[in-house]
Amino acid sequence: MTNAGSGITAAAAADPPAAAARLPRRRGVELSLLVLAVLLCVLGYCDVGLAQHGTIPPGAAGYGAGLGVLALLAHLAVRLRAPYADPLPLPIGVLLNGLGLVLIYRLDLETPGDRAAPTQLVWSTLGVALFIVVVLVLRDHRLLQRYAYVCVAAALVLLTVPILFPAVNGARIWIRIAGFSIQPGEFAKVLLAVFFAAYLAANRSALAYAGRRVWRLQLPTGRVLGPIVAVWLVSVGVLVLERDLGTSLLFFGLFVVLLYVATGRTGWIAVGLLLAALGAVAVGRLEPHVHGRIEDWLHPFASIEAGQGPSQLAQSLFSFAAGGVTGTGLGLGHSVLVGFATKSDFILATAGEELGFAGLSAIFLLYALLVERGYRAGLLLRDPFGRLLAVGLASIVALQVFVIAGGVTGLIPLTGMAMPFLAQGGSSVVTNWAMVALLIRVSDSARRQYDGRVAP
Repeated sequence: MTNAGSGITAAAAADPPAAAARLPRRRGVELSLLVLAVLLCVLGYCDVGLAQHGTIPPGAAGYGAGLGVLALLAHLAVRLRAPYADPLPLPIGVLLNGLGLVLIYRLDLETPGDRAAPTQLVWSTLGVALFIVVVLVLRDHRLLQRYAYVCVAAALVLLTVPILFPAVNGARIWIRIAGFSIQPGEFAKVLLAVFFAAYLAANRSALAYAGRRVWRLQLPTGRVLGPIVAVWLVSVGVLVLERDLGTSLLFFGLFVVLLYVATGRTGWIAVGLLLAALGAVAVGRLEPHVHGRIEDWLHPFASIEAGQGPSQLAQSLFSFAAGGVTGTGLGLGHSVLVGFATKSDFILATAGEELGFAGLSAIFLLYALLVERGYRAGLLLRDPFGRLLAVGLASIVALQVFVIAGGVTGLIPLTGMAMPFLAQGGSSVVTNWAMVALLIRVSDSARRQYDGRVAP
């Protein structure tokens, strides 16, 4: 027995434990994709100049260098502080942002008195700077959970302040001071996503298993569900007063999605759809501004039949039809006829006409890939807050794309929102870069916990 035991001990000593598996960091993949994204944007910029003037624009080199430097700085921040992060969100953000600058520059050529591309470039630079700050400073996404109530208080303040300022195009969603304007609701959506994720993570058991059961839905107790419903009702009520119905729909969708993910109860989806339908009917009948948009959606060509010319929605549909499968080519479309919201709400009309169905499909695939990577990071995480935060941020992008694309293509009534990264809007592009930074941080944590050489 002694010899046998000694043999086993010797064998164990002779066979050291297998080395812990090390996950690849994939920063080289990210850098390669960034180079490709910058080159595609520069080629698009040159294509616009060749189509409009027959020569390469004189600012092409500066545009490419500026975009390349911003992408490189962001990549270095990720390589330094989040080496295990997903390699796709950053290149996708750079490509969409760069393409948006190209489309806005192309439309600026049709509106010489209203140039938006230089301002959008400044906002994009600020957005990338915020991305770098978040990646460098926020070492662990779980730190945000401590500031959940600070986030919700700040969000409610940001949503309320625009009431004090004059309405713009029928909505009170802007703060304008001395020629400078911001849209606070864009920042509030990220803060509310943090609050919803933190609160639902802390009360997920009570939400799923406490309270009464009505039909097939387990209702939580009022003490647990009350605070988050109150916050949601206040935020949506303020947005309705401001006539910012697109953002109110976004907040409602975010609330329902996170409630479903936290509880695992599919009944919340049905309740959410029912409440959304009832709210849409009520607001559509009582609010003249919304009622007019619904009528325009139901009868997009009524203004043409009345001899008043095409409406914005009708002109947008004409642009998509003119683009066909392959598009007219960058710089060769007429989507500027849409009117004042060509560079913001209807930026997809320009993409659809000049890039065609093929180019539009590629843009939607980029958004879908960004959302999928957010969901993937959430599924990999073990902590409930990080999971809900990742799903919430990805859902914000998904809901925005659906609401905007559905509105400009006639699928649903039009609501005023900015297409993420693509449309003109400083507050929007800065907020989108902040969301990408948080997704980078979450994905880094998700992969670290499976690496045998890195402590979670």
